[in-house]
Amino acid sequence: MSITKHNWTKEEIIAIYNKPLMDLLYEAATIHRQQHDPNVVQVSTLLSIKTGGCPEDCGYCPQAARYNTGVEGNDLMTVSQVKAQALRAKSSGSSRVCMGAAWRNVKDGEEFDQVLEMVRTINKLDMEVCCTLGMLTENQAQRLAEAGLYAYNHNLDTSEEYYKDVISTRGFEDRLQTIENVRKTNVTVCSGGIIGMGESIEDRAGMLVALSTLNPQPESVPINALVAVEGTPMEEEKPVEIWEMIRMVATTRIVMPETQVRLSAGRTNMSREGQAMCFFAGANSIFAGDKLLTTPNPDVNEDMKMFEMLGLIPQKPFIKLMQPETVEAADSKFTSLGEKPKWSRPGHTIERNVDASIKSKI
Repeated sequence: MSITKHNWTKEEIIAIYNKPLMDLLYEAATIHRQQHDPNVVQVSTLLSIKTGGCPEDCGYCPQAARYNTGVEGNDLMTVSQVKAQALRAKSSGSSRVCMGAAWRNVKDGEEFDQVLEMVRTINKLDMEVCCTLGMLTENQAQRLAEAGLYAYNHNLDTSEEYYKDVISTRGFEDRLQTIENVRKTNVTVCSGGIIGMGESIEDRAGMLVALSTLNPQPESVPINALVAVEGTPMEEEKPVEIWEMIRMVATTRIVMPETQVRLSAGRTNMSREGQAMCFFAGANSIFAGDKLLTTPNPDVNEDMKMFEMLGLIPQKPFIKLMQPETVEAADSKFTSLGEKPKWSRPGHTIERNVDASIKSKI
């Protein structure tokens, strides 16, 4: 029986987050066991198919072209390169490949057609395929769905209020519009955020309000701890304490009981004991591989040793939802419309983002 609630308030979520830790863990673990197998954790591989050169000014991101972070830009990978990486991931225990491109939004054309072929190729390997490509229109979402896309990632990042202190080149409403466009297809939604960017507990709760009041709630919610990269506006932010991560995972599990909670960026700073507590609190997915797009990540062999120590089993693909069918490009009902949507550009000034941009030119 579903216990999902869609009218959480910020005050209710803050009260949950601030519970005595043992009470919080007990409640979260109980709900987790009601909805999921506590010994099964999905292993996903995040692959940067186009790195660097992003025009956005996200304060946390080393791929923003305006900051000097030492990230080398790469053109879009070929389909054969992606297939080789997917096969490697599958042999290491991953059941999902998430492909990320440093784009503001999807643009119709040869590169998007190439991404669609990547989706077809990986789906035929019997792996779940996820993409994170920026904002996209309903027609673009339909084309991805036809190709066999399983999930689309589009993080809210933080609360709507604090969002204005993180990014000035796109609006919070564009995030919600993209999620709505994905919801018009059979593709599942993956949307979460980052803690440790200088936000308050109220902002963390606000992000969970925005996600949990979606109906349906996202099938996946990544919880990231900021990896402060030199050259970004957030390079001086202090690392997130493990207790904050555990509380955030547990609160997310209580507020979104049926969702797959993904323990994402920041795991290199977590001990095995800390990660075990996150799994107990309700996390049931990790990203494997030596990098998460451009930031460090634990080695997959170390993860498998941790799984063995904890008695965890990697989740098989298509447990939550049936494998999508792949429609070949020649048979597609949805074709390129050459769209040029007017995504918003709020244009306000974020002082630390401007300072980091100026510093990069010195």
